[in-house]
Amino acid sequence: MPDLLIVKLRLCFPAVKGTGWHHDPVMPSDRVLAVLGELEAAGVAAWIDGGWGIDALLGRQTRPHDDLDLVVAADTIPACRMIFEAGGFLVERDWLPTAIAFRHPDGRAVDLHPVEPTADGGGDQIQLDGVKRWHYPPPVTGSIDGRPVRCCPVEGQVAAHLGYEPDDQDRADMTELARHFGIELPAPYAASQ
Repeated sequence: MPDLLIVKLRLCFPAVKGTGWHHDPVMPSDRVLAVLGELEAAGVAAWIDGGWGIDALLGRQTRPHDDLDLVVAADTIPACRMIFEAGGFLVERDWLPTAIAFRHPDGRAVDLHPVEPTADGGGDQIQLDGVKRWHYPPPVTGSIDGRPVRCCPVEGQVAAHLGYEPDDQDRADMTELARHFGIELPAPYAASQ
């Protein structure tokens, strides 16, 4: 697996029996857009990765999503912390500078993926070892429900899906990208095309 920690903005984690955490297994597009709007209003430029990032590239929702992967500039973490803590979220996991995760008692969880902006308009994420960096290419414009959103480009999505044994969902996501953009996928996805 590439030395990448895919960090997620998860508004709906599965419920854990007896914990009081609630869940909705689907992260609908209106919640995605609401979160992006709240962050944008606070001056936080986030871009979407993962499943919703793929669907934003395609301009249509291909499957239900239970989370939203976001990339944010590292210097916006204090503003993000204020936004989510004011909304009742608590820090669930602090792996800064690699990641910080928040969880709300209603089951929503926010997992931020901070990057140091780079000259190309992308960003480098410090890995857990504190030395290695994962480079996110500059975001491109996709759309969710017809609204323009910033998202990881095709090459970034493909790179993030390499180095581990993909599951059926990974294969379906990569196949959708390949069909839509007419790209050849590397192994282990080439056989899925």
